[in-house]
Amino acid sequence: MVMKQNPIAAYFDIVGGLGRRLEASDAAGAPLAIEPALDWALAHAREAHEAGRKIIFVGNGGSASIASHMAIDYSKNAGLRAIAFNDAAALTCLGNDVGYDNVFAKQVELYGAAGDLLVAISSSGNSANIVNAARSARQGGIAVLTLSGFKPDNRLRKLGDVNFYVPNNLYGFVELS
Repeated sequence: MVMKQNPIAAYFDIVGGLGRRLEASDAAGAPLAIEPALDWALAHAREAHEAGRKIIFVGNGGSASIASHMAIDYSKNAGLRAIAFNDAAALTCLGNDVGYDNVFAKQVELYGAAGDLLVAISSSGNSANIVNAARSARQGGIAVLTLSGFKPDNRLRKLGDVNFYVPNNLYGFVELS
């Protein structure tokens, strides 16, 4: 007799294993160990703050909520300058004027500066507006950290100085990690 796993237990098995399956890579796509990748992120966040710069967060949908929450937590709990570029008026104005694919890239261009750190969040790694924000940041001398999932060859995963990737194709699991 084959016993089926309880769906709740299966869910927690997946969630519990995501941290162990997290991958990191550098700008050239070479694998990085998680600890040095996290050290890079922490060092660049501190360097940005100490230089009077900021951490910029961008994301769509659920990732926009994560971006907002992270910006507040970094500011409130860590005392770092952080902002999320997801103001509704800015998004609709810029969406109308420069197209939705450029709503974050334009804000990076307007408000970003060399020495800032962009944290680009996209579960699929293929959201054009997040990809374009990362490209804009790179052009402006802004360090880029990416958080993505779904397919290992997603576009965003190739654009960060350090790229964190969750090998799962479900939004909830990728966003949870």
